[in-house]
Parts: sequence; C-alpha cells; structure tokens
Amino acid sequence: MTSAEWVDDAAGPVVRPYAMVRGRTRNEGYWFDLVAFVVSCVDTLQHRVEMQPEHEAILTLCRKPRPVGEVAARMNLPVGVVRVLLGDLLDARAIRVRRPADPSARPSLRLLKEVLEGLRAL
Repeated sequence: MTSAEWVDDAAGPVVRPYAMVRGRTRNEGYWFDLVAFVVSCVDTLQHRVEMQPEHEAILTLCRKPRPVGEVAARMNLPVGVVRVLLGDLLDARAIRVRRPADPSARPSLRLLKEVLEGLRAL
C-alpha cells in the first residue's frame, strides 16, 4: 500500500480525540449535562502551558452562552472529549457553567393547568 491510500481528505483530523485529552475519559468531580450552558470568562489562555488549540476554540465559541451539546456539535468532537476539555477550562476558571434546573423544582403539570384555568377565568 502506498501512503496515498492511507490519507483521505474526508477522513477528518489527524489527531485522534483521545489524544487531545491525553487519554482521559472524564474529569474529577465534574459532569456536564448536554443542556448546561457554558460561557467564557476570559478571552484567551495564552498564559496557560497545558492548554491546547481546542481549549481556545471553545473559549471563542462560548463568548455567547451555548449548551454543551452545541459546543460538541460545532467543534465536531465527541461529547466525552468536549466534557474533558470543559473540565480543564473550569479548573482554569476560564468558563462558567449554568446547569439546567432540577426537574423536581419545576411546577407540576396539574399546577400549571390550574393557573391557566384561573387566568382564563379572569
């Protein structure tokens, strides 16, 4: 086989996702829900030695709040890899994360229907 047979423009990045995160599959103590919003707190991480271009790309992308799932989709990376990268950024205090509301804290459907009926009665 020639080297040309091993290379394909449509194959994607040369660096495998697990190499971007140095083989890590999760962060210590962090779990990022797919619908949690992430927003950048800093413009750049140039002063950080261990940060990679993907970290910078996430910071740029998250200048506006974005859900974790959207970050993964726009970065064209697996969600697991993005979660590890987000954990690095959270450790560096470069992002803020707004977790989704706890479903048990939401009003019940019954209560919402009662409120709607009360409003209609006005």
